[in-house]
Amino acid sequence: MMARSRDFRFYDNRQKYLMFVNTCSEKWVAADRIALELDAIRPTPPAIRVFDAGVGDGTVLARVMRQMHLRFEKYPFLIVGKEISLEDVRLTLEKAPDRLFEHPATALVMTNLPYAEAPWLMPVDPVKASQLVWKEVALTGSTTAEFEQQITELQPFLGENWRASTNPKTGASVYEKPVVLIIYRQDCRFLLDPVLPRRGATRADYDLVIASQPYRARASTSFKAKRVIAPLAKALGPGGRLIGIHSCGNDPGLEIIQRIWPGERPFITSRHDLLRATKSVLGEDARRFNLSPGADSKSFFRYDMHTLPGEIETTAASIGTSTLLAAWNAATYVAQIEDERLAEIMADADYIHATKDVLQRHGGLWFNDESFVITRKDERL
Repeated sequence: MMARSRDFRFYDNRQKYLMFVNTCSEKWVAADRIALELDAIRPTPPAIRVFDAGVGDGTVLARVMRQMHLRFEKYPFLIVGKEISLEDVRLTLEKAPDRLFEHPATALVMTNLPYAEAPWLMPVDPVKASQLVWKEVALTGSTTAEFEQQITELQPFLGENWRASTNPKTGASVYEKPVVLIIYRQDCRFLLDPVLPRRGATRADYDLVIASQPYRARASTSFKAKRVIAPLAKALGPGGRLIGIHSCGNDPGLEIIQRIWPGERPFITSRHDLLRATKSVLGEDARRFNLSPGADSKSFFRYDMHTLPGEIETTAASIGTSTLLAAWNAATYVAQIEDERLAEIMADADYIHATKDVLQRHGGLWFNDESFVITRKDERL
């Protein structure tokens, strides 16, 4: 068996990621689940404050922002997104003109800082703090075309500053420069003045924190709690809500994986395990939060791979090769199978036969996600 590369970063495989998000409905369904939390938040002036702990291509965030506008049309928004991938930042910013046009009173912030620092927009290390690249962009004009042109002109800045390298010990992507990029409309500068972050004086206190697939499924439960969920919970303001989402299996996608790798268990942490570990990490601070796993009926949801009507039927003699490859890609992407292991298996056609059999047996392909909510108690009440 080929040795696994220590510096492998599953989420850096752009081709697998882009094929997955364009052939499956996960982004849509996740955004719908997150939007349900908007009805429970109780924002206070000067703005609704949202933190997205890994914006990806920006699809989830854009859809959530549309729902925010529907519910809170007259409220200023502070939207902070963490993302270390340059390509994902570009894809997210492509969606910004539409959001800034519909909801002018929006301050959109992007940063590449880690989870423990990104909500506060400042590195903890004084040396790194002194190296922080802080850029504020006030867009002029009033049309999406004008906004798009000015955002596109940021490409050289992004290419120069949004660089990442691989930690040789852990394989994790790390930034070369800490960056905070703030974008807003110049004609709303007066209204947004109390909302815009200030270097070295940014508070967290978010009304909503989005943590959709923020960690590798196979990472230890203690790592997920200590390095991701607990720091994000501490960034909540009074009454704020953290919505977490991760894959949980027990679906046709995992069936494909286990046909090829019997006994494979990529999803090692349930929401119950994660919340118990997070409570332990928070220690005495845990009393300030409600960490309830919630009922299964609300916590679990599924999403599907897009197919044409009648393309996959249990009696179909054949399924198109492109559909089978898309299904295999989706299953291995969700299960986070490394490229080295894929190369071994794809030397013959067994994986295609397994994928075809599962799709025909179920009449399609879908995956299950699990969600959980952490709320910060409102001690002002």
